[in-house]
Amino acid sequence: MSHRKKKGRTSLRERLAAFCPEREIFLRSGGKVRFVRISRRAQLSAGTALFAVLIGLGALIATMATMAHDRALLARQGKAVADEANKVDHYRKSVEELAQDLEARQDFMDDLYRTHFGAGEGSLSDRVLGTSDPATKEDTRSESTAKISMAPEAAPLRMIDTRQRRFALLLATAVERRADKAADAIRSFGLNPDSFNRRAARAQGGPFVPWPGEREAMPRELARLASALSRMETLESSLVAIPSGKPTAAPMETSSYGYRRDPFNGHAAFHAGMDFPGRDGQPILAAAKGKVVHVGQRQGYGNVVEVEHGNGLMTRYAHLSGFSSRVGQIVARGDTIARMGSTGRSTGTHLHFEVRLNDRPINPRRFLEARRDVLQVQQIAKARFADINGRS
Repeated sequence: MSHRKKKGRTSLRERLAAFCPEREIFLRSGGKVRFVRISRRAQLSAGTALFAVLIGLGALIATMATMAHDRALLARQGKAVADEANKVDHYRKSVEELAQDLEARQDFMDDLYRTHFGAGEGSLSDRVLGTSDPATKEDTRSESTAKISMAPEAAPLRMIDTRQRRFALLLATAVERRADKAADAIRSFGLNPDSFNRRAARAQGGPFVPWPGEREAMPRELARLASALSRMETLESSLVAIPSGKPTAAPMETSSYGYRRDPFNGHAAFHAGMDFPGRDGQPILAAAKGKVVHVGQRQGYGNVVEVEHGNGLMTRYAHLSGFSSRVGQIVARGDTIARMGSTGRSTGTHLHFEVRLNDRPINPRRFLEARRDVLQVQQIAKARFADINGRS
């Protein structure tokens, strides 16, 4: 065995000796010849040093490659962390925007309810944001719910959003029914409720203030609620202003609306109102809420008081003995505005009562003999306005 090792070492020395024989290098300079001898050991030492340098260079390159890989990995991890941070920030901003939208929407509904129904016991918020029920768990798809679904942390906001929208729809439906009743009551007087609504729609204005809630537009449920409340407001205010109260406590009438025999010359004539007999000085009452626009005399009528009620409606009280109101005064239904007499073209003490629409006379009987259900609807509307004014 030792012989083989010795033989192997001898063979290695021989191969190295053959690869690195001693070398002499001759140099000629200035006519002189020099030579440099490079021994086998020097060659082996130089080769070993070169090999070591190459090994070190390779290790350096490998280390640099590893470091570059680590830096790339760290960069990717940093980007992932930054993306997650941006996502969290986006969620936070989405939740903040949604909270602001929901708060603005809630204020909007509270203001609408307070304006049209007064600030009753408990707030509208309590009714909207109370304990949830299965009916309000329906998914009302919208831009808000789409944004909320992006942020799982905002699940409670999504529930509020859905319940707000559902409540707005329920309230809008109830308001639309109430407005329809007011419209039917107005029709029973022979008047057109649509003309009242169109006239109110034209009378609008004010500076543009953008809707502060959701960024694109008012939610359709709130738009429907606002429209329904506006229509109800117009129709009920018009209904309340329709003259349906008796203008005096007379038990009967002496002359009706329409064509009759003139009491002075016996000729056929048109009578534009109804006559109610009574005693001199008997109180004359406003048939509906309105504004006194004339106190004085008119040819043929004698002493007259005229009250405007809006939407082109006006009541005229004639042949008066005295006045209890002044021009510009706001009177309520049943307020005393004058005293009965026999001034002007009159044959005796009585009240001549007219109802005029756009300055054209219409039959007062339909107003003074309104059905009980119509008067009930009118009274409910009147009570709502009285409640709102009282609370404000």
